[in-house]
Amino acid sequence: MSSLLLPPLKGFAEFSVFKAQNSDKNRVVALIESCYQEHGDQVILNGDDSDLLNLEDNYRGRDGEFIIVEDQQQTIIGCHAVIPLDQQSQACTFRRLYLRKSMRGIGLGQALMQWALEWARSQGFQRVEFWSDTRFERAHKFFLKSGFLTENVTRKMDDGIQPYSEFFFWIDL
Repeated sequence: MSSLLLPPLKGFAEFSVFKAQNSDKNRVVALIESCYQEHGDQVILNGDDSDLLNLEDNYRGRDGEFIIVEDQQQTIIGCHAVIPLDQQSQACTFRRLYLRKSMRGIGLGQALMQWALEWARSQGFQRVEFWSDTRFERAHKFFLKSGFLTENVTRKMDDGIQPYSEFFFWIDL
C-alpha cells in the first residue's frame, strides 16, 4: 500500500487516493494490463509502457503527478497521471487514465478527470493535449462529454504487440 495519501475524490470517500510510488508498479501494470486485454493487447514495458517501470521519476521527477485509487481491500481500481509536455510550453498531457471494468459508469472516471484538470490548472497549465488509442471508443465519448475536442487526427503506432492508431484530443483550460 502507498503511504502518500491524498484527499478523497469528490463523491468517492469510500476509496483511498495515493500518489503512486515505484512500489505500486506491479499493481498499476496489472490494472492497465487488464484494460489492454479487453482489446487483445498487452503491456509492453520495453515500448510505450516503459514509463511504468519508474512511476516516481517519470511523473513527479518530470514535475507531474501520478495517482492511484484503491478500494477498501487495497486493490488499485483506477489511476491517472499528468506531466508537462515540455519546459517551454504551458501545456501538459494526460496519461494512464484507467479504471477496473467493474468501476466504469459510476462517475469515478469523471472524478479522476476532475482531479487531473484541477491539478493542471493549479500548476499553471493553459492547455491539455493527449493521444488515445482509437480502439477505446467508450473513453472517446467520455472525453468529448468532458469538454475535450478532437478533429479525429490520428497517428500510427507500432510500439505494442500489434500496430494501432491514436486520436488526438485537447482542451484549453
